[in-house]
Amino acid sequence: MEKKNEVFGRRLKILRDRTGLNQDSIAKEIGISRSRYSHYETNRVEPDLDLIRKLSDYHNVTTDYLLGKTDDPHVTEGDKKSAIIERIKAEFPDADLMFNDLASFTAEDMQDVYDFIKFKKSQKED
Repeated sequence: MEKKNEVFGRRLKILRDRTGLNQDSIAKEIGISRSRYSHYETNRVEPDLDLIRKLSDYHNVTTDYLLGKTDDPHVTEGDKKSAIIERIKAEFPDADLMFNDLASFTAEDMQDVYDFIKFKKSQKED
């Protein structure tokens, strides 16, 4: 499995390749040197929040995607969590009371909760 700190540089290179531009062109657009940009792609330097936002805006992707929190460039971790919560609420309205305790769960954790509720409900129906 890929290390989280390697995701940023790899995704940055993929996005640059998709644009067909070189490092110098993108670096100029976002206001940094080409060598600095290269360091981000090779994970030699960790980006600060301002740079992550600039690159996210430049490539029209979420910061969650750049940071490896989601594989969908246009969906945030929060969007995924909200969608799963809504699906649980719709399919299992009696489970609504537990959502206050799940605020700190990741989208993957929420998917596990959904799968578990669905499993337990299917056991009762048998």
